[in-house]
Amino acid sequence: MQTFLKISIFAVIALLGYTLFANVGIPQVRPAPPPAEEETIGAMSMDQYIVLGKKIFEGKGTCTLCHNPVLGGRAPNLVNMHNTSEERLKDPRYKGKAKTGEEYLRESMMNPSAYVVAGFGKAWTNDTESPMPQISGPAVGLKPAEINAVIAHLQTKDGGKATVPLPTGADAAPAPAAAEAAAPPAPAKTAEEALGKYACGACHKIGAFAGAVGPDLTKIGAKRDESYLRRAILDPNADIAQGFPAGVMPQDFGNKMTAKELEMLVKFLKAQKG
Repeated sequence: MQTFLKISIFAVIALLGYTLFANVGIPQVRPAPPPAEEETIGAMSMDQYIVLGKKIFEGKGTCTLCHNPVLGGRAPNLVNMHNTSEERLKDPRYKGKAKTGEEYLRESMMNPSAYVVAGFGKAWTNDTESPMPQISGPAVGLKPAEINAVIAHLQTKDGGKATVPLPTGADAAPAPAAAEAAAPPAPAKTAEEALGKYACGACHKIGAFAGAVGPDLTKIGAKRDESYLRRAILDPNADIAQGFPAGVMPQDFGNKMTAKELEMLVKFLKAQKG
């Protein structure tokens, strides 16, 4: 028993000694506070900005829903845009105000009908009106710095040089690392908010949105029940509307949406009866 007590006392003394040495004898390393957001933005290189543009192009911008060579036919193939954008300025059909390739790319996002590539206009408009939504509008909602990042991606993805300025000040977007560390978007509080959050209006005509790429949903509630509408969101390839190809609508809404968001959208769609 005495031996056990001696060993226990020795162990306690040794533990206290190591603790004291670790806190006093060893210099304490205090991590620096994380950099302010403007410092992170200021440190962004053009390579980082281009990477951010690619992420926006494939994600938030929903660009690949239509500009997708695998699907084909939905929108022009964006190949060699660093040269193609300059060539389109010389087309007699061009009626916009851009003077450079960079300005053309920005105008094509902000005012898509300024120049419609032959064969890609809305039906019966003789290629004078584009089905593409204005990407700074509510359907997509890109900010100026995000639009410039997409331009940088389009200019460089096939060997061109980025001409856009790096973001600064209030218009700047966070660097990729900061964007990845950001908290996920808060759940939508209303069906209209969910429509914007998931960019439904970029393709569909519904509510306040006038998308023209996907099926018109203004009367969908008079034609389909809630089970069909729920399946159409969670498994969009289960039933394909006539005249529209499979694989265009995102397949991962079941992972992204909360149950409440899904049910709000289903109820909203069911109420659309023209």
